[in-house]
Amino acid sequence: MSLRQPQSDPHVRIRTCIATRRRFPDTQLLRVVVDRDDPSGRRVVADPRRRLPGRGAWISPELSALELAERTRAFRRALRLSTDVDTGHVREYLEKLAKAGES
Repeated sequence: MSLRQPQSDPHVRIRTCIATRRRFPDTQLLRVVVDRDDPSGRRVVADPRRRLPGRGAWISPELSALELAERTRAFRRALRLSTDVDTGHVREYLEKLAKAGES
């Protein structure tokens, strides 16, 4: 007799939100990466398809989580950067997502 709970999908990847530190399946979080086309190396972009190259970080797709991550400098730690980051692209993406959810 097994004590483990059966899972409907054994391949569900669990990730931790860099802002809230809560764990979720990766399908419920937004992946972000440093924009390789940005010469300063500071611009963070949303990667909703989870396909962009580079080290990624995971965040709850809510503006409150983004603001918390910015205040605690979670992007710097998670992406292993030594400078502050530009999260403007991620903010725009989350605002569009919120507007689409309201419709």
